[in-house]
Parts: sequence; C-alpha cells; structure tokens
Amino acid sequence: MCRKSQPTRANLTWRDPSDHRWGVILAGGDGKRLLPLTRRIAGDDRPKQFCAIMNGDTLLDQTRRRVRRMIKPAQTLLVVTKPHERFYADQVAGTPSSCVLVQPHNQGTAPAILFSLIRLLQLDPQAIVAFFPSDHHFADDEALITHVDSACQAAESFSRRVVLLGIAPSIPEVEYGWIEPGPPLTDHAPGAVFLVRRFWEKPSFAMASVLMERGCFWNSFVMVGRVDAFVSLIRRALPSLFEPFESIRSLLLTAKEPAALLELYSGIRASSFSSDVLAACPSDLAVLSCGNLGWSDLGETSRVLSVLRRKGVSAEWVHACTEERKATA
Repeated sequence: MCRKSQPTRANLTWRDPSDHRWGVILAGGDGKRLLPLTRRIAGDDRPKQFCAIMNGDTLLDQTRRRVRRMIKPAQTLLVVTKPHERFYADQVAGTPSSCVLVQPHNQGTAPAILFSLIRLLQLDPQAIVAFFPSDHHFADDEALITHVDSACQAAESFSRRVVLLGIAPSIPEVEYGWIEPGPPLTDHAPGAVFLVRRFWEKPSFAMASVLMERGCFWNSFVMVGRVDAFVSLIRRALPSLFEPFESIRSLLLTAKEPAALLELYSGIRASSFSSDVLAACPSDLAVLSCGNLGWSDLGETSRVLSVLRRKGVSAEWVHACTEERKATA
C-alpha cells in the first residue's frame, strides 16, 4: 500500500495561486502637468500621487488601500524616486525595505516597471504580477477587484501574454492609449478576453473617434501577467534597457544596490512602457473588457475637477480652480 505523502510547501503553493500573486504600485512620476493644482492644495511642488486631492487622503494612500483588497501587502511593491522622499517617507514607514523600490530619479514608466520585474525575479520567479498606477481614480472598486481577479486567471491560462484592463470609452480622448481588440480568447461576457490587434498611443481626435466607433478600449494601464511574460516583452522591445538592468541583478537587495542603480539610471534614456513596449508588441498582449468602472487618469486639471464634481466635493480650491478655468476659457 502506498503511503500518503505529506503536503509540502511546493504543493501548498500550487493549490493556492494567490501565493504567487504580486502587485506593483507605480508612484515615481513627477506629475508636472498637475503641479499648478497640487501647489494650490498642498503649498509645495509635490507630485499628485502624494497630494490629498480628494477625501483627505493622498492618491497613493487610496491606491494602496484598493490594492490591499486584492493582493497581500507583503506581496505588494511600491516604486518611487529618491527626489520625492520627503513626500512619501511617512506613507511608507513600516513597509519592508524589500517592497519599496527607490529609483535615483524618474526615467519614465519602462525603467520603473523593469526595476520591479527584476526584483520580482529574485523574490518569486513564478509571480503573476498586477501593475497599478498610483494617480488614477476608479469609482467602482468592487468591479475593478473582480476584473483584476479575472485578469490573473487569464494570465495563468495564457501564460505568454500580458493582459491589459480595457475601459469602455465615453469620449474620443486623445491623451489616452487605445487598445484595438482582435479575435476573442474567451467568450464569456462581461469580462471577455481578446487578442490585441493594435495598440494606439495618444491618437489624433479623428483617429480616436474612429477607434471609439470600432469598439476599442482605453488603456487603464492596469496590467497583469506572469513576471517572465513581462520580462520577455521588455527584452524584445527595449533590449538596450533590459541589458543594463540584467547586469546589476545580482547587486539588488544588497548594500551595493543604490550605487549600482545610480550608475545605471545615469546611462539610460527615458522610455515609456506604453509607446515603447506595448505599442511595439501587440501580438504579445491580450485585453480584458471591463466596462467603464468610473475610471479616470487624473493627469489633467479638467479630469480632476470632473471627478470631484461627480463625488460632490466642494473644497474652496475646487471652486477657485473652476472659476479660473471659466475665466480663461
């Protein structure tokens, strides 16, 4: 008679996929377009993710609370930049140092994402990782949580693809990335998953209008995939960025990490994950249809004021900004 084997850590991990689910919150942007607004609110030049724009909480605090409902805090990484330290130091107090990734300075979303992926290869090579911008708004958190879970399942099933959360557009927005879906990978709706025919980064108004008529999606920049799928994507699209990071991989999580990162960041160019990676490799992507979710990228004052009006926020600075915009219209 065969003896029943005792459960091992590997077996337990296999039974519980959430053990390998990680989150990355991107909080390294400079927020320059919104600086006039954040100066009015906070009295200094802090980027918007560190500003209490609504409900008395910073956008970063709100994002971390939202992500905590989906992913274990111990498996959530936060990507920031050293020059912003005075704005985030109190907010990250008590967070394990291995979960706070400090860039010497901001070189765009592609280096920030690759930095977190190289860290994850050390922490959990089997990770399924979800990326979350720290300066976006979702009115329907419950629906977002459901869709992120569906995207994680899709990433497990279609392991070579990065799954983008696609937002149903309300206007032909020219400042967003657009996702043109291809044939379906799954047929269950809502939450159907499609191949990606093309990724359009900030199209013209005429093109955005056409894309909206075609049933295309806004790119929420919430993305889910296996860590090796993301790494392969960047290696193909930006080999000149991948190689320097790979060369310092053994120095990360050691005392030599800050110096190695400083030298690396001084030698790389700024690059965008949307335009330099997603737009370059649509065949490696999938898109999950999410409806609208009450989503907004809070990169423009008009979008911030629109969200606050819908939420019924009536702070003094909101009224002042509204009147200024009317005067200059």
